Amino acid sequence: MHHALRFAVLASTLAACTNLEGGLKTVGSPFGSEPARDASPATASPLGGAIDARLEQTAAKLIEWRRHLHQHPELSNREVETAKFVEARLREMGLSPRTGVAKHGVVAVIQGGKPGPVVALRADMDALPVKEEVDVPFKSTAIGEYEKKPVGVMHACGHDAHMAMLLAAADALVSVKAELAGSVVLLFQPAEEGVPRDEYPAGAELMVKEGVLDAPKVDAVFGLHVFAGQRAGLVGWCRGPMLAAADKFEIVVAGHQTHGSKPWAGIDPIVIGSEIVSALQTIVSRSTDLTKEPAVVTVGVFDSGVRNNIIPDKARLVGTVRTFDEDMRKDIHARITRIAEGIAAAHGTHADVHVESGYPVTANDTALVARMLPTLERAAPGNVREVRKITGAEDFSFYAQRVPGMFVFLGITPPGGEAKADSNHSPRFFIDESALTTGARVMAHLAADYLASGSR
Repeated sequence: MHHALRFAVLASTLAACTNLEGGLKTVGSPFGSEPARDASPATASPLGGAIDARLEQTAAKLIEWRRHLHQHPELSNREVETAKFVEARLREMGLSPRTGVAKHGVVAVIQGGKPGPVVALRADMDALPVKEEVDVPFKSTAIGEYEKKPVGVMHACGHDAHMAMLLAAADALVSVKAELAGSVVLLFQPAEEGVPRDEYPAGAELMVKEGVLDAPKVDAVFGLHVFAGQRAGLVGWCRGPMLAAADKFEIVVAGHQTHGSKPWAGIDPIVIGSEIVSALQTIVSRSTDLTKEPAVVTVGVFDSGVRNNIIPDKARLVGTVRTFDEDMRKDIHARITRIAEGIAAAHGTHADVHVESGYPVTANDTALVARMLPTLERAAPGNVREVRKITGAEDFSFYAQRVPGMFVFLGITPPGGEAKADSNHSPRFFIDESALTTGARVMAHLAADYLASGSR
């Protein structure tokens, strides 16, 4: 979940990927064990019955769509056939989708029969460079290219489910569009999992830059992410910051190469880099007020040297920073630079430091959450939980920076298997498809109820 929602993540995708991890009783699980206590009673929805009836009729299609998308995954910014599939389904619903948005994004508008506000629903489209190990009839055997190497490709983060659920929600909303008081913008977004530096901007950031929230002008946006290790059908929500900002740093320490038997004749960047790694850990443990918000500084790459008896001429450190507060984010960035440059200077050399801002904090609008909690309770009665923030990241944050947003989690692990479930981004990631109708209901009901309230 960014960037991403603490999952078992490939090192090469750490900085950008969604990263959801944890089970019901494991460290890192954000779900509580009890239903939300402060949600208002779920009142009747004017279109709820018709939406649910339509979703029941299309339940088999929802599974069919998901399995097709799962069997034909494509990597970030490479979602060519995925976009064609989504476009075709939307045209079958009588919509006129716009393609080629942010490279391979698809956007469609459901125009209601009555005037009113505009709400957006988002699903991401890209898969991961992961070789699937789950033995299902629709298993992915796709091969792609990642970092100039052939890799297996798999929807190991559930984006296949996200698209299928949004298609089903769209179909249900189209069936009642004459009664909708406003419009629904459908955002099928590429490249959530991150792209090479030379392809930025991408994903949600580029979607926003290309005006998907402007024509028509969107008043609120909703998104959903499946979450392994939580019972299928559980829905999780949070007020305020929910997912962390995810930033990348790279430090290159300049050394002076010499024979390993004569370290005094050179400058050892491995020793200097090791000091920097240790010192960076004090940013969180000694310099950050963790009573305000949590933070993480992790070095994931330490690359230096080629031979046992040669002191190399440089060391390269690469890591990730996770924060929930913008002032803390800026302070940690400054400390990384100051520490690395200072330690290098103390050894008579220098370090080049580059801190790259990635996905911002994904923060739910508190007023919007309060307004839509009854809808969640109605869409998933007895299965709604308030969740803790997690240090994964998601580029849904770019939408929620522009308009009030609400992001929710959907459990997708078979009952009884929560503690042993393989996390998102794992080659053994598995979705209990019984949860998908709940997810589609959540998305459709959030849109319909927001429009029914009539206020912008």
